[in-house]
Amino acid sequence: MFMAVNRMVITGGTIVTGEKVIHDGHVIVEGDKIAAVSDIPYEQAETSVKVIHLNDSDFLFPGFIDLHIHGAAGADVMDGTREALQTIAQALPAEGTTSFLATTITQSDDTISQAVQNVYQYMNDPAPGAEVLGLHLEGPFISEHHPGAQPKGHIVPPCVETFAKWEKLSGEKIRLVTLAPEEDEGLALVKYLNGRGIIISVGHSHATYAQVSQAVQYGLSHAAHLFNAMRPLHHREPGVVGAVFLHPDITAEIIFDHVHVKQEVVQLAYNIKGPERMILITDAIRAKGLGDGLYDLGGQTVTVKENRALLADGTLAGSMLKMNEAVRHASRLKGCDLVDLVKLSSLNAARKLGIAHRKGSIAPGKDADLVVLDQDFNVLQTICRGQLIYDRK
Repeated sequence: MFMAVNRMVITGGTIVTGEKVIHDGHVIVEGDKIAAVSDIPYEQAETSVKVIHLNDSDFLFPGFIDLHIHGAAGADVMDGTREALQTIAQALPAEGTTSFLATTITQSDDTISQAVQNVYQYMNDPAPGAEVLGLHLEGPFISEHHPGAQPKGHIVPPCVETFAKWEKLSGEKIRLVTLAPEEDEGLALVKYLNGRGIIISVGHSHATYAQVSQAVQYGLSHAAHLFNAMRPLHHREPGVVGAVFLHPDITAEIIFDHVHVKQEVVQLAYNIKGPERMILITDAIRAKGLGDGLYDLGGQTVTVKENRALLADGTLAGSMLKMNEAVRHASRLKGCDLVDLVKLSSLNAARKLGIAHRKGSIAPGKDADLVVLDQDFNVLQTICRGQLIYDRK
């Protein structure tokens, strides 16, 4: 469903702004922006205004921001077509996602070039739906020790020149790069990215604690899908996980699907990193929303069965996770309240990207990216920049 209106009011329920919780208040949307947030119910009778009435048990959250997603609904960022990005952008509001980073996978130079150029072109003329905020370049500058589901044959050493070419083709839309800093020339690329204001993420890495710590000195500040495809925590070598735990400025992505990481382990990470330094992501692939079957991921066959995506050798190959499901799982963390849930699903990602002035929370002047959830965190309605894109009713 797609509906554009000049003025909209969402009233009732529980509004979770990102800073506080408001019961029985209302939010006014004008055009593509939030015009006002009030702590009293909306009672005016304006025939020209679309009014959405929430049930007492419903929540209004800022729209979710997914920093790490490869595909959905049969489409993948690496397809390199406008149709693929449009399919993803129009599918994600059904799970409450209103913006995302289009995420690549380790592939050939030509395939990555086509994908990043396509994202640039799409961003210049986007379709209605979730907003593409830029690119997350995952690979090919990663470790052969921890490829995960990244095609091993296309892994290459970090190279500033190669990256600079992709950066130019993307129209400088690459916002985040996941790499293995311990690889030859890894620190050179880290330094370059830091100088360009691009978020540097450790992932698919066999780095020691000391190697990650050195990269932190040069600007590394993020970790891709914590625990997965990285050197684990060991009592004699803290590894990547230990470095993420002990460096307070590193933000950590979590695939909270109960497949990639168990609830108790996420609780451990949450206790250490806190609600300010964890970010929920999906790492979803094209199979999301389509059910069991065989799918392609970077030229590899992925088997999806009972919500698990696996390569032939049993390696996890991305997820079927929806953002509202991740939020539901996070709601069961001890010490995580409603405001913390907004941080995990929206505000932290917006801060990381440097766009918290316009996204990530509910406040006047910010983009009208909003999601209505029931008490079980099922998505009822999603508004993307003032447009009602998804309505379950």
